[in-house]
Amino acid sequence: MVRRVLLSLIALAVISAGVFASGGQEQATAQRTLVINSNLSDPVPRGAFAEVVDQFRAEYPEIDVRLNTFDHEAYKTAIRNFLAADPPDVALWFAGNRMKFFVDQGLFEDVSDVWRENDLFDSMASSRATLTVNDRQYGVPWGYYQWGVYYRTDIFQRYGLSEPQTWDEFLQVSETLKRNNITPIAIGTKFLWTAGGWFDYLNLRINGMDYHMDLMLGNASYLDPELDEVFGVWQNLLDRGYFLENHATYSWQEAQAPFINGTAAMYLIGNFIVPDMEAAGVVDNVGFFQFPIINPNVGVYEDAPMESYHIPSGARNKEDARLFLAFVSRPDIQAQFAYATGNIPPNRYSPPPTDRFTLMGFEMLSAADGLAQFYDRDTSPEMASHGMQGFQEFMVNPGRLQQIRERVDAERRNVFR
Repeated sequence: MVRRVLLSLIALAVISAGVFASGGQEQATAQRTLVINSNLSDPVPRGAFAEVVDQFRAEYPEIDVRLNTFDHEAYKTAIRNFLAADPPDVALWFAGNRMKFFVDQGLFEDVSDVWRENDLFDSMASSRATLTVNDRQYGVPWGYYQWGVYYRTDIFQRYGLSEPQTWDEFLQVSETLKRNNITPIAIGTKFLWTAGGWFDYLNLRINGMDYHMDLMLGNASYLDPELDEVFGVWQNLLDRGYFLENHATYSWQEAQAPFINGTAAMYLIGNFIVPDMEAAGVVDNVGFFQFPIINPNVGVYEDAPMESYHIPSGARNKEDARLFLAFVSRPDIQAQFAYATGNIPPNRYSPPPTDRFTLMGFEMLSAADGLAQFYDRDTSPEMASHGMQGFQEFMVNPGRLQQIRERVDAERRNVFR
């Protein structure tokens, strides 16, 4: 009898211990919940990111990953609320000034340790600047795409033209096209930002990245003598009639029509133009070249809008969030996700793409001395609006340049006051 009671007590103790252990395990699991908020609501990127998350789950089954997907446009408002009130452990966002906005408010975590411990200063070298504030990194990139000059190879062949590498060669190409009644440069500035692309490239090629970013952050003036040459080179193109006429009445999509029908030969734009060229059946007659060098003493910098991952400062599970950032920074994961969404992986050790335009962009951006985001991502939203309005007005009425620069600079002083 006593023996049976002792056995029963031992069994009860074992069961109790098991229950206690089970409860502890459940508590540990709860502590390892990883919440990710995503802005990838369109079907293709949403599915591609879900696959990445599933792979992370498979490698780390002890982590309960919860993925919340928001409508892409609604996310831009939602992130301002959830970062402060109910932050996730990982949030998808944008690099550059859009990231800095939240860094300045203390809402994004310093993840310099993730860069250091995973050798990202090497593998992500070209994108480092866009995720750095005061020498500290506040996110890791997942994809970006190139800007450059897309051109009609058949028109170039017709007139014996080659891809220009220097500004003098670009002017010679443009003059030959103009002389043969071909509009050299297609552009639509109805929605302003395409004019921002021209300002970016002229300023980067003439004054370099450091000055460009000083201007974007409000530390330089639109009346600086450094910009005299930028607007002078730009006005020379306008005076020669190299841009599409009435461009302020066209969206960037509408400005594709003369490029597609062969009455315009070149278009400074992002890689997102390619699907439209495919749909129009002219993609086999479209080539790509890097924006020409203007000042050979200035480094070669490119516009490459970049998407990124961030850890909110108020995240509950920062340890596993860092583990996730390390996972998605791997060359294989970077390539898988970027190519599935039509982007370029920022990791220089990712396998190269097979699509010819993405491959050209990959090689060009990997060799760049640095990457800017784009005018409306590198400066504040309010400044971007004033600046791009000024650029468009200048392209329509270059005689008003001085008044435009004075007005834009007054807005700079007000915005960055």
